[in-house]
Amino acid sequence: MSTDKRFSDDVLISLDGPLGASNDAVVGPVSDFATDFDHTDERWIENPYPIWEALRAECPIAHTDRYGGAWLPTRHEDVSAIAYDTDRFTSRSVLMSNNRPPLDMAPAGIAPPISSDPPFHHEARRVLLPAFSPRAVEKLEASTIEFCDSLLDALEGRELVDAAAEYAQHIPVRVIANMLGFPQSDADLHRQFVHDLLESVNDPIEERFEKVQGLFMYLWAQIQDHIAEPQEDLTTYLINAEMHGEPLTPIHIAGTMALLLLAGIDTTWSAIGASIWHLATHSEDREHLANRPEAIPTAMEEFLRAYAPVTMARLVKEDMEWQGCPMKAEDWVLVSFPAANRDPELFENPNEVSIDREVNRHSAFGLGVHRCIGSNLARMELRVALERWLLRYPSFQLEAGREVRWSGGQVRGPRELPIQILRNPVPV
Repeated sequence: MSTDKRFSDDVLISLDGPLGASNDAVVGPVSDFATDFDHTDERWIENPYPIWEALRAECPIAHTDRYGGAWLPTRHEDVSAIAYDTDRFTSRSVLMSNNRPPLDMAPAGIAPPISSDPPFHHEARRVLLPAFSPRAVEKLEASTIEFCDSLLDALEGRELVDAAAEYAQHIPVRVIANMLGFPQSDADLHRQFVHDLLESVNDPIEERFEKVQGLFMYLWAQIQDHIAEPQEDLTTYLINAEMHGEPLTPIHIAGTMALLLLAGIDTTWSAIGASIWHLATHSEDREHLANRPEAIPTAMEEFLRAYAPVTMARLVKEDMEWQGCPMKAEDWVLVSFPAANRDPELFENPNEVSIDREVNRHSAFGLGVHRCIGSNLARMELRVALERWLLRYPSFQLEAGREVRWSGGQVRGPRELPIQILRNPVPV
């Protein structure tokens, strides 16, 4: 067993850092999205696209006093400018809530490299690059196919299935757990972490702190297990990794593991579910891809553009006027890549989902230095999930009389997706 002093038991108390400045949660329906927006509002969760379209025409950068003050750019030009501007906007926290982590958590942040500012970010990102290279991802494809098929085998013979709860959500959980060397039996716990940390941003700050501590205690146990029994996985790799010739700190290791577990699961789960939802509601696209699976890679890029699941947050570093907006230090900015992907200045007919769209420079995986390091993995999982689903179920539709439930917060995707399998394909 390792005797590395980095991993003494007393370091656990510092894994999440102290609570930063917090604000009382403002809840209740939004009165005006231009001046009081809330990404957890039921109308936003149900269908945010008309909201962004109206804001883009009326007030391209919206403001709210909720969360202690926040801004929402809706044009691609503004979203891109903020994403690239690491001098005036910090990534110290990328999840907008009623708590702002302490200033001294920069430049690493709680979950490097996504929460890191340059120049720390560059080196922290470089540590992870080998694990997400095209060659590394290619090695994971066979096991991903096998797992998708096993999920579909379990649904065999049923007319009604939940494509989110019984299929989409399981795929990235298995893939990420395998990469990190986590027990497959903890899958339900991994999904609970996603809900606790990403969807419950309006919970009292003390409750959120306890949930974060619960996550990091779990990660700490995994680290200790891997110190005792090193494995050929990403957790052992991080324990042994170095930056500038020095081992990673425990908080760096645990924070990166948290990033991979949460972001690696929810974003891909949401993209798979949204793509199946589209096919269930657009029979001509569903039939086209079922008959021409070679068209899936192009179609999935359009699904990523039109239903981009991820919005990131930044914090304003210092008081300033930005594009006419009086931004204050520690104001939040929601960097909405999904809104940017619907900007008519960049995309022709942006609200039309064209599965054969050829020019498609979408920003579903982000922009700037923080562009998603796991894009190769996410694309592989999405492609395999759609290929295996359409091979097994070439004809399906939404179950009549049932509602689709979408997640709230900064990652949007279907959480309940009731699907009726059509044994006798309906002509289109």
